[in-house]
Amino acid sequence: MKPYVKIYFEHFGYCGDEFIPCEICGMKAVDIHHIDCRGMGGSEDKDRIENLMAVCRKCHMWYGDKKEHMEFLIDIHNQKLQR
Repeated sequence: MKPYVKIYFEHFGYCGDEFIPCEICGMKAVDIHHIDCRGMGGSEDKDRIENLMAVCRKCHMWYGDKKEHMEFLIDIHNQKLQR
C-alpha cells in the first residue's frame, strides 16, 4: 500500500477490503487522489489528509489534475473532513 493511501485509510478508519465511497459521486472509490498534484516523482509534503481524497475512476478522469476544479474538490473534501 502506498504511504499516502495508508494516511487516508488510517485517518478515516478504513481497511483495504471495504467499500470506500467516492467523495464526489458516492460510487466505489478506486483511487486516492492528490487534490494539489505531487507532480512527476512526487513530493511527500503533499501526502497529508487535507490534500488526499477518495475518488472513483470516472471522477478522477473528469476532475483530477485540472486546476479549474481544484476549489470544487477542496470544498467537497473539507466537508468530509468536518464530519
